[in-house]
Amino acid sequence: MQSQTLSTRTPAAIAIDETLLWLCSIPSPIGEEKAICDAVYERLARLPLAAPIRRYGDSLVVPLVRKGGGSRPHVALVGHLDTVRTENGPARIENGRCFGAGAADMKSGLAVMIVLAETLGDMAQCDLTLVFYAREEGPYLENELGPVLAQDPELRYVDLAVCLEPSDNRLHLGCCGSIHATVTYGGKTSHSARPWEGENAITKAAPLLDRLAVLAPIEHHIEGLLYRTTTTVTLANGGRGRNIVPDTFTLNLNHRFAPDTSLDRAKADLLALIDAGASGAVVELTDLAPAAMPSANHPMVKALAAAGTRGTEPKQAWTDVARFSALGVPAVNFGPGENAQAHQKNESTDCSLVFQGYRILHTWLTQTAAGR
Repeated sequence: MQSQTLSTRTPAAIAIDETLLWLCSIPSPIGEEKAICDAVYERLARLPLAAPIRRYGDSLVVPLVRKGGGSRPHVALVGHLDTVRTENGPARIENGRCFGAGAADMKSGLAVMIVLAETLGDMAQCDLTLVFYAREEGPYLENELGPVLAQDPELRYVDLAVCLEPSDNRLHLGCCGSIHATVTYGGKTSHSARPWEGENAITKAAPLLDRLAVLAPIEHHIEGLLYRTTTTVTLANGGRGRNIVPDTFTLNLNHRFAPDTSLDRAKADLLALIDAGASGAVVELTDLAPAAMPSANHPMVKALAAAGTRGTEPKQAWTDVARFSALGVPAVNFGPGENAQAHQKNESTDCSLVFQGYRILHTWLTQTAAGR
């Protein structure tokens, strides 16, 4: 039996509940965002917007508030429409929790964006744009936010972007960059009874694996926050049979680097660690995503931190704040979804946490966001 009981039953709380359930009832696994994009477009197009919605593929830019002739700060609230492909039952709310694919990551954030659009009216103390985009849960180059930022005439000029990735209503500042590297070792097959007749590709990787085994995280203290540079083996594949000396062995390394490290510097550091010249390995760098500085001292970020957030932390993972940062636009992560529920089977999130996130952003946008 479905229950939508919340401790706080204000109209806004009910709207948050109903909107989150509505979003979770529309499947939107990565690559299949058209239906949810159409639905969000139809719902928001009914509002008295500052300008028509702009659509790019299955992504939307919604000009919500424009007043003051450019004298007020311009904020973008940003959220992705897609979810990972995982196992979930029907969308439902039970015992104060919403269940469904993307409930935490990040339809909770989308629900807050939509209800803010429907309730703010003239109260916002800043110009406000909403961005709903597709294909976040895949490779960097396939993410539709990249083309949206490249094509949209306004987004690169906003004063602050807030990405509503799940953060339990904590303010997550900056983000680490990420590089994946495919490292392939070559050898020669032979019968495993006569290994001297072959060349073992797997054992060629031993020096790199030894280096990685003792590699400690490198700490970076930036604007009062601690970030860590790490390199991790995430995949390994090799061998043709249990009695054959392997002639190929492939590793995937994921290199995460701190916000004060450029993408070029990170690539050089990773290649030096791999030391392909010494082993004859072939290295392909893939899915390269830059880091983003935290902007901890930005007045509008400070105002958001003071609007009721549950604390401020460094973002050790990568998020799309880096895309804004690369354009010179300060950006932060703040979302009401439960971070630990992201990408989980039977994903869910606490509805009261989502309503709390709505209230924090409502307070910030109507009372404190105007401070530059």
